[in-house]
Amino acid sequence: MIEATGGGFGRGFTGPEELRNNGVVKNVGEAPQEELATGERSTRNRVARSILDHGPSTVAELAGRLGLTQAAVRRHLDALVADDVVAPREQRVYGARTRGRPAKVFALTDCGRDAFDQSYDKLAAEALHWISQSAGGGELGDAAVAAFARARLAATAEKYREQLAAVAPEQRAETLARALTADGYAATARSAPVGEQLCQHHCPVAHVAEQFPQLCEAETELFSHLLGTHVQRLATIAHGDGVCTTFIPRVETVSPQQEPKTTTASASTAGRNPA
Repeated sequence: MIEATGGGFGRGFTGPEELRNNGVVKNVGEAPQEELATGERSTRNRVARSILDHGPSTVAELAGRLGLTQAAVRRHLDALVADDVVAPREQRVYGARTRGRPAKVFALTDCGRDAFDQSYDKLAAEALHWISQSAGGGELGDAAVAAFARARLAATAEKYREQLAAVAPEQRAETLARALTADGYAATARSAPVGEQLCQHHCPVAHVAEQFPQLCEAETELFSHLLGTHVQRLATIAHGDGVCTTFIPRVETVSPQQEPKTTTASASTAGRNPA
């Protein structure tokens, strides 16, 4: 589990600017462009970190703390503002206001704060541990966590159910994948020999689900209810797999007088790490 640390951006991520600002300073000695770009990002991170540590800051304050020229600080702040990491605002003045306009300060945005390590995973895991222990631990504790996991998905289930009700049965897996993607799961649906596979390439709760598989189990149950068929979890990111994969058996076409039936997964598609 990743916890908050004292230095730098978290998880090897140095802020949104790393994804978009790959420009380099031209005509500066013989240094390779890649090296210059790395230096730019490192300095930019120092500017953002200084604002995190000291609060909203003026250009002069940042320059003094970091040993940079004010022109250099402004250049990095312009890039951070463009990437929604920091935002300028008027400095708050306490007491008697002096003549002239208040100095402009730069503060971290919500996006900028999210770029640093957070302890949300730790908080969530501690909350689930508390739920389990408060219910008595053991099987009772597991049941309490499972009940929480199902309740957590209740609102999402209703939203997904409305979207799936508007499409034909054969389109439901693809529709569910799009709905999951909109919620940050980077999901896709693809054909399999006797059905379809729903693949989630990202899981926002993977670190907590490592300790509490009830989160994965509740999600699998939700998929089954939404799709109207038994589904089988083949792999999960929480168990160390690269992708969360759910097998959805194909519903066979039958006459109106017969009940629809599904094709069961063969041994070769059973996979591992069922939730």
